[in-house]
Formats: sequence, C-alpha cells, structure tokens
Amino acid sequence: MIKIRELVKVESLEEAWELNQKRTNKILGGMLWLRLGNRNVQKAIDLSGLGLDQIEETEEAFFIGCMATLRQIELHEGLNALCEGLVHDAVCDIVGTQFRNLATVGGSIFGRFGFSDVMTAFLALDSYVELYKGGIVPMSEFVKMKRDNDILVRVIVKKCPGHFAYLSHRNTRTDFPVLTVAVSDCGGVKKAVIGARPGIAKLYEIERMDGETAKRLADETPFQSNMRASDTFRRHLAGVLLGRAFAEIQGKE
Repeated sequence: MIKIRELVKVESLEEAWELNQKRTNKILGGMLWLRLGNRNVQKAIDLSGLGLDQIEETEEAFFIGCMATLRQIELHEGLNALCEGLVHDAVCDIVGTQFRNLATVGGSIFGRFGFSDVMTAFLALDSYVELYKGGIVPMSEFVKMKRDNDILVRVIVKKCPGHFAYLSHRNTRTDFPVLTVAVSDCGGVKKAVIGARPGIAKLYEIERMDGETAKRLADETPFQSNMRASDTFRRHLAGVLLGRAFAEIQGKE
C-alpha cells in the first residue's frame, strides 16, 4: 500500500526534477505500477499540467509524451501503421481497458519492469528515451542503466519502415505475461527481443530469422522460475514463440 502525504502539481520540469532529488518524493504517472509496492511518499509529483500526454508526429519520428496512456498508443493509427500493429498487440492484453486508460507510457518504460510488454515492444523498434537531464538515449542503452532521479520526458520512435511481430503467452488473458517476444526487420537490421524471462527484456541483433536462430536464442537466454512458470518452460516457450514470430515476418516479405 502506498501512502502519500502531499500532492504537488508542478509547473515545470525543473521544479519536478528538483523535488525528485529527495528520496522520499516520487513522480506519479497513472499510479498503477507504483501501487504494486509498499512505501511512504512525502511529496507525490504530478506532471499532468505540463502537456506531456500527447503523441506528436513529424516526418522523421513519433514523440510520445511520458503522460500518454497505454490506451493512446494502443489506438494510435499512425504509430501502429508504422510498426504493423506491434504496439497495439503488445499492450492490448495488459489487464483491462480501464487500466490502460490510466497507466502511462513513461511509468511503464522508466520502471524497466521485467514483466513489461511495453519494454519488449519498444526495444524492437528504433526507439529512444528523452531524459530531462540525461538527454536522448537509445532504448537499448536505457534498459541497462541504473535507476536514478532523472525524469523521462518522452519516448521517441524513429520512422523505419519494415516488418514486425509481437507474441506473448499468458496463463489467463489479462494476467502478467509468462513470456513476451518481439521481432523486427527494419532498415536492414534484424532484432529479436525476449521479455518476461521474468527479468528485464533482452535484445539481440540477428542475421537470420529461422528455426536454428530461434533455438540458439532460447538456449542462450537466461531464464528464471516464478509463480507463473518454470525456467524450463520459458526456455521451450521462447523457441516456439520466436519461431512463430520469424515465420510471421517471413510471410509479410
């Protein structure tokens, strides 16, 4: 259970950053991932007045504000046209519509949760995070960074036409995933991402999309057991889902 003593609706990112340097303060998104833990928050920092809940499109990229919801990216026609529905497929089974109307992109990415469908999907894209102090960082680098008190301002997805596929396995439809897989063939770069291992998603750049590669990645990837599945089952599942995702992309070429 989370206990909040004071809610502060900030007027600038600088104000938010300064408040966030104190360990007892916390930036709020949709407050849905945060509620999974137990902590006392002295000042909850509300970014909702900073206009960061929009998805903007230019000729080169999509800019997704940190306060944009999972439902917004699920339904965004331009973003999903670019990635052949990859983002929609990744988030459409996350809990329920009411949840996705509140959960934010910023909270889902900044948390770097091991179970995150969102992180798995964005790692397969040519994506970046914009940090208030840290600047623009490739998603592949951000996922490895230690958590700090910076602020994720927006997620950037560069327009790189290609072919994409996303698959996951859940014990029940709206449960956390047992395993997630995203693959892409974009601009001559082939990527495979395995998430919900249950650790943070792992990204691989690969040369071929075939059964041999699917088996190799499944064998090389570290897996663990938890209440949803054993490491052995996850390893087998990774090979199956990667093989299906590779076949899906090959069918589009």
